[in-house]
Amino acid sequence: MRYELLEHTADVMVRAHGKDLEECYSNAAYALFDQMVDVTKVETRTEVCFEVEGHDLESLLYNFLSEFLYLHDAKRLVLREFDVRIQGNKVICKARGERLSPSRHGQRHEVKAITYHMLSVDPDEPSVTVIFDI
Repeated sequence: MRYELLEHTADVMVRAHGKDLEECYSNAAYALFDQMVDVTKVETRTEVCFEVEGHDLESLLYNFLSEFLYLHDAKRLVLREFDVRIQGNKVICKARGERLSPSRHGQRHEVKAITYHMLSVDPDEPSVTVIFDI
Protein backbone atom coordinates (compact mmCIF):
# COMPACT_ATOMS: atom_id res chain seq x y z
CA MET A 1 0.00 0.00 0.00
CA ARG A 2 1.52 3.31 -1.11
CA TYR A 3 -0.70 5.49 1.04
CA GLU A 4 -3.83 5.54 3.12
CA LEU A 5 -6.51 8.18 3.58
CA LEU A 6 -6.93 9.33 7.16
CA GLU A 7 -10.00 10.83 8.76
CA HIS A 8 -10.16 14.62 8.40
CA THR A 9 -13.13 16.98 8.54
CA ALA A 10 -12.70 19.23 5.50
CA ASP A 11 -9.48 18.44 3.65
CA VAL A 12 -7.68 15.31 2.46
CA MET A 13 -5.21 13.78 4.91
CA VAL A 14 -2.88 10.99 3.80
CA ARG A 15 -0.18 8.87 5.33
CA ALA A 16 2.36 7.57 2.82
CA HIS A 17 4.49 4.54 3.59
CA GLY A 18 7.65 3.07 2.13
CA LYS A 19 10.82 1.12 2.79
CA ASP A 20 12.67 4.43 3.35
CA LEU A 21 11.92 8.16 3.40
CA GLU A 22 12.65 8.51 -0.32
CA GLU A 23 9.92 6.00 -1.11
CA CYS A 24 7.60 7.74 1.39
CA TYR A 25 8.12 11.08 -0.38
CA SER A 26 7.52 9.38 -3.73
CA ASN A 27 4.30 7.82 -2.44
CA ALA A 28 3.16 11.16 -1.00
CA ALA A 29 3.58 12.70 -4.47
CA TYR A 30 1.63 9.80 -5.96
CA ALA A 31 -1.11 10.37 -3.35
CA LEU A 32 -1.25 14.08 -4.24
CA PHE A 33 -1.86 13.41 -7.92
CA ASP A 34 -4.17 10.47 -7.15
CA GLN A 35 -6.39 12.84 -5.17
CA MET A 36 -6.52 15.27 -8.12
CA VAL A 37 -7.06 12.80 -11.01
CA ASP A 38 -7.34 9.10 -11.78
CA VAL A 39 -3.60 8.46 -11.77
CA THR A 40 -4.03 4.99 -13.30
CA LYS A 41 -4.96 6.72 -16.56
CA VAL A 42 -1.82 8.90 -16.63
CA GLU A 43 0.77 7.84 -19.19
CA THR A 44 4.51 8.49 -18.84
CA ARG A 45 5.05 10.66 -21.92
CA THR A 46 7.13 13.44 -20.40
CA GLU A 47 9.75 13.80 -17.69
CA VAL A 48 10.50 16.67 -15.34
CA CYS A 49 13.45 17.06 -12.99
CA PHE A 50 13.81 19.44 -10.08
CA GLU A 51 15.36 19.86 -6.69
CA VAL A 52 14.14 21.68 -3.61
CA GLU A 53 15.77 22.56 -0.32
CA GLY A 54 14.55 22.67 3.25
CA HIS A 55 15.91 23.10 6.74
CA ASP A 56 14.44 19.82 8.08
CA LEU A 57 12.55 16.75 6.80
CA GLU A 58 9.16 18.44 7.18
CA SER A 59 10.10 21.56 5.20
CA LEU A 60 11.68 19.30 2.56
CA LEU A 61 8.39 17.39 2.22
CA TYR A 62 6.36 20.61 2.14
CA ASN A 63 8.59 22.20 -0.54
CA PHE A 64 8.72 18.94 -2.53
CA LEU A 65 4.92 18.58 -2.69
CA SER A 66 4.42 22.31 -3.29
CA GLU A 67 6.63 22.05 -6.38
CA PHE A 68 4.25 19.43 -7.76
CA LEU A 69 1.29 21.75 -7.20
CA TYR A 70 3.17 24.42 -9.14
CA LEU A 71 3.87 21.97 -12.00
CA HIS A 72 0.21 20.98 -12.05
CA ASP A 73 -1.13 24.54 -11.93
CA ALA A 74 1.39 26.29 -14.19
CA LYS A 75 2.33 23.52 -16.63
CA ARG A 76 -0.89 21.45 -16.42
CA LEU A 77 1.10 18.30 -15.67
CA VAL A 78 -0.17 15.15 -13.99
CA LEU A 79 2.53 12.76 -12.84
CA ARG A 80 2.59 9.15 -11.69
CA GLU A 81 6.19 7.92 -11.40
CA PHE A 82 8.69 9.51 -9.04
CA ASP A 83 12.40 8.83 -8.52
CA VAL A 84 13.36 10.63 -5.32
CA ARG A 85 16.75 11.12 -3.67
CA ILE A 86 17.25 12.92 -0.38
CA GLN A 87 20.73 14.39 -0.05
CA GLY A 88 21.26 16.42 3.10
CA ASN A 89 18.95 19.43 2.91
CA LYS A 90 17.86 18.71 -0.70
CA VAL A 91 15.34 16.52 -2.44
CA ILE A 92 16.20 15.68 -6.04
CA CYS A 93 13.33 14.32 -8.10
CA LYS A 94 12.77 12.95 -11.58
CA ALA A 95 9.04 12.51 -12.29
CA ARG A 96 7.14 11.15 -15.27
CA GLY A 97 3.64 11.77 -16.52
CA GLU A 98 1.89 13.91 -19.09
CA ARG A 99 -0.18 17.02 -19.70
CA LEU A 100 -3.59 17.03 -18.08
CA SER A 101 -6.46 15.78 -20.21
CA PRO A 102 -9.63 16.34 -18.13
CA SER A 103 -11.73 14.08 -20.33
CA ARG A 104 -9.29 11.18 -19.97
CA HIS A 105 -7.92 11.70 -16.45
CA GLY A 106 -11.10 12.87 -14.73
CA GLN A 107 -11.16 15.40 -11.90
CA ARG A 108 -11.33 14.29 -8.28
CA HIS A 109 -10.33 17.21 -6.05
CA GLU A 110 -8.81 20.60 -6.69
CA VAL A 111 -5.88 20.73 -4.28
CA LYS A 112 -5.24 24.37 -3.42
CA ALA A 113 -2.25 23.94 -1.12
CA ILE A 114 -0.08 21.67 0.94
CA THR A 115 -0.42 22.52 4.63
CA TYR A 116 2.02 22.44 7.53
CA HIS A 117 -0.87 21.60 9.87
CA MET A 118 -0.24 18.06 11.21
CA LEU A 119 2.52 17.50 8.64
CA SER A 120 4.95 14.91 9.98
CA VAL A 121 7.85 12.79 8.81
CA ASP A 122 8.68 9.63 10.73
CA PRO A 123 12.05 8.22 9.62
CA ASP A 124 11.76 5.28 12.05
CA GLU A 125 8.50 3.81 10.72
CA PRO A 126 9.12 5.18 7.88
CA SER A 127 6.06 7.24 6.92
CA VAL A 128 4.92 10.79 6.17
CA THR A 129 1.59 12.43 6.98
CA VAL A 130 0.29 15.46 5.12
CA ILE A 131 -2.96 17.37 4.60
CA PHE A 132 -3.95 18.62 1.15
CA ASP A 133 -6.12 21.75 1.32
CA ILE A 134 -9.06 21.23 -1.05
